[in-house]
Amino acid sequence: MEAVDRYDTSLEDEGRFRVLVDAITDYAIYMLSPEGYVASWNSGAQRFKGYRASEILGQHFSRFYLDADREAGLPARALKIAATEGRFEGEGWCQRKDGTRFWAHVIIDPIRHASGELIGFAKIIRDLTERRAAENALKRSEEQFRLLVQGVSDYAIYMLDPEGNVTSWNSGAERIKGYRSEEIIGRHFSTFYTDEDRLNGLPQLALATASRDGRFEREGWRVRKDGSRFWASVVIDAIRDDYGGLIGFAKITRDITEKLETQHALERTREELFQAQKMEAIGQLTGGIAHDFNNLLMAVLGSLEILKKRMPQDPVLSPLVDNAIQGAQRGAALTQRMLAFSRRQELQVERIDVSELLRGMMDMVSRSIGPIASLETEFPESLPTIATDPTQLETAVLNLVVNARDAMPGGGIIRIKATEEIVPDGGTMAAGHYVRVAVTDEGEGMDEETLKRAVTPFFTTKGVGKGTGLGLSMVQGLAGQSGGRLILNSRLGEGTAAELWFPVTEAKSAVEEPEQSVPEAANSSRPLRILAVDDDGLVLMNTALMLEDLGHTVIEATAGADALDILRHESVDLVISDHAMPRMTGSQLALAIRSEWPDMPIILATGFAEIPEGAGITDIPRLGKPFSQAQLAEAISRIAQ
Repeated sequence: MEAVDRYDTSLEDEGRFRVLVDAITDYAIYMLSPEGYVASWNSGAQRFKGYRASEILGQHFSRFYLDADREAGLPARALKIAATEGRFEGEGWCQRKDGTRFWAHVIIDPIRHASGELIGFAKIIRDLTERRAAENALKRSEEQFRLLVQGVSDYAIYMLDPEGNVTSWNSGAERIKGYRSEEIIGRHFSTFYTDEDRLNGLPQLALATASRDGRFEREGWRVRKDGSRFWASVVIDAIRDDYGGLIGFAKITRDITEKLETQHALERTREELFQAQKMEAIGQLTGGIAHDFNNLLMAVLGSLEILKKRMPQDPVLSPLVDNAIQGAQRGAALTQRMLAFSRRQELQVERIDVSELLRGMMDMVSRSIGPIASLETEFPESLPTIATDPTQLETAVLNLVVNARDAMPGGGIIRIKATEEIVPDGGTMAAGHYVRVAVTDEGEGMDEETLKRAVTPFFTTKGVGKGTGLGLSMVQGLAGQSGGRLILNSRLGEGTAAELWFPVTEAKSAVEEPEQSVPEAANSSRPLRILAVDDDGLVLMNTALMLEDLGHTVIEATAGADALDILRHESVDLVISDHAMPRMTGSQLALAIRSEWPDMPIILATGFAEIPEGAGITDIPRLGKPFSQAQLAEAISRIAQ
C-alpha cells in the first residue's frame, strides 16, 4: 500500500514539474535524446525558436544551428563536452524556424540514470540579442568617447584612481604636460604640482574636496616634464559607482598662460591709461594754476622793480624790497616747474650734443653733491644731437643728481652715463634712435607704491621744507615735451636709476628759429607808441608801468577786439599782447593784425609752451611770463633795433 502511495506521489510531482517548465516563456527548456533528438518542448522554446511541439519533437537539435556551425561540427562537440565534462555553456548565433537569427546563451547538462547511464540532455537557451545589442552599443559608445577624448589636444583629460595615480592619458595631456602615456600612467598626479604646492598639501586637498563635494576647481601654476611652469585651469570630478562608492577621479587641465598674460597686459594698460588720465588732469590743473600765478607774479615783480628804482636808497627799506623780489623770483621758478610738468612751459629748443653739455656742467654738479657723495661719469666723445632746451636739460640733470645725493645720507657713488640707444618695434617706447642719460645712485631706493607716485606733483619723500615735490615732475615734463620719456627703476634698499630718453634729431634741425623780418619803421631807438593787450587788469597795469618807465607811450586794451579798434584809429609802433585771452587769443589777434597791417611788429607774452595756432605766425617772437623790466626791454630792442 505504501509503495502505491509513493508511486502516485511521484506521478503528481512529475506532472507539476512539467507544468512548471512548460509555463516558462523567457527560457527555451527542452530535452534531447543521447543522440541529440528533441524529446520535449516548452512554450519558451516555441516562442524563441518559432516551432510548435508537433513540428520539432523527434527532430535533431542541430537544425537550430547555422550552416557554418553545423559544418564545423559544433552541435556534436557541444553534446560531447556536456557528456564528458558535465556541462556545456556558450554563446552564439541560433536560427529560428523563419530563418532569422538571435544571439543565445546555451547550457547543456547531461541527464544520467541512477546507474550512471546517459539517458539524454537538458538544454536551456536564453535570447540575449537585446542585451548583446546594448553591450555592442555601449562598446561603440565607449570607443567613440575614448577616441573623442584622445583626439582633444587643447585639454589634458585623464583619469585618476582613488589614490590619485594616473590611469589614462590623452594627447592633450601629452602636449600640455610633456609626458608620454608610458612615462606617466601609474605615477601620482602630484608630479604636476610645484614644490611649494606639494609641501602645502594642495594635491591631497584637491582630491579630498572632489571626494567630499563632487568637484574641485581652481587655477594655479603647474609644472611640465621639462620643469617649465604654466598657469592652469584645473577641474577634478569624483567618479562613483552605482552604489556611491568612489572608483576614481576625472581630471581636466587647460593651459591658460596666454589668457593670464593677456589679463595682466590689460590690467597694465588700464593702469597706464588711468595714470595718464590722472596726470593729464593734474597737468591741466597745474598749468591753469601756473598761468594765474604767473600773472600775479608779473604784477608783484614789476611793481617791486619799479619801486626799487624810484625809492631812495634806504639801508632799512632796500633789503626788504630785495627779499620780496627774491621771493617772487622763487615763485617764478616754481611756476616754471609746474609748467614743465604740465608740458606747457616755454622751451628754447636747440640742437645739442648731450656729451658736450654734460661735460660742461660737471663742475656745477660736483659742487652740488658736496663732499659726502662721489661722482662717476661715462660720456662718449660725441653723441647724435637731440632737440631740447639746454638750460632746462641742465636743470633736469641737476635735479636728478640732487635727488640721488639726498637718497644717500651716508654717502655713496652717483653715476652719470650717456649712451646712444636703438629701440626696436614692439617695446614700451616708440621704435627709433635715442640718446639716454642715466643718473644712478646706491641709496635707499623706493618701494613699488612710492615708485608709482614718484612723478606725481607735490609728492616728496623728503622732509618738510626740503623739497617741493615738483623736481621729477619737471624732468618728466621736459622729456615728454621734447618727444622723449623719463623712466625710473628702483627697488627698496637697492638704489634708483633715473633715465632720460630723447629722440635723435636729423642733421638739419627743424627747430631752428626763422628769421624775424624787422619793419623799417621799427628800426629806431626813439620812444615807441606801444599797444599793450592783456585781459588781466593787474598784469596790464604792471606792463604799462614798466613800458612807461622805459620811456615809451602806452595804449592799453583788455581784449583783442578792442586792440583792433585802437589800431584802426591810433598810430602804433609795436603791439605786445598776452596769448591766453578769452574770445580772441593773442595768436588770433596776431593773424588779424597781419591781415590789415602786415608790417606791424608783434610780441606775444605767454608762460605756455604751445605754438600759437594759425599759419604764418610761427616767426612771431615770444616773451616768457613772468618777465622782468630788463627782459621786456631786451625783447623790444631785438624787434625794434
